[in-house]
Amino acid sequence: MAWDASRPVPWRRLMKEWLVYAAIMAVVFGLILRSTTALGSAIGLLFSLPVYLGLGWVLAKFGYQRPRLGRKSSTAESSGTTSASSTRSSASSRSGSAGNGPPSRPAPTRRTSTGASQHPRRTTKTRRR
Repeated sequence: MAWDASRPVPWRRLMKEWLVYAAIMAVVFGLILRSTTALGSAIGLLFSLPVYLGLGWVLAKFGYQRPRLGRKSSTAESSGTTSASSTRSSASSRSGSAGNGPPSRPAPTRRTSTGASQHPRRTTKTRRR
């Protein structure tokens, strides 16, 4: 997509995502690095805020919208799959195939099995030597 200066930027969402990232990384730095470089880690996390917001701003102006997590995304996906399946079923009914249910299997050929074993089992107990 092209740059569009009128596209809105989801500042609250970007801030929430960065806060979650910063909290997780602070815990990771605290567990792994202990107190050896705590000040440097904190400064690095604070410098990551303007970088993250800047990248989010640029991507939003280009039209990128990351999918949402949680309940809202599951309802959006289910409504999207419902409309896609209804589109498929209406297309298949227009093409003349039988309506609901899976498509019928093609007739077996000499290269496909019919489901029955082609090799009969031995009924007598003979030993091979």
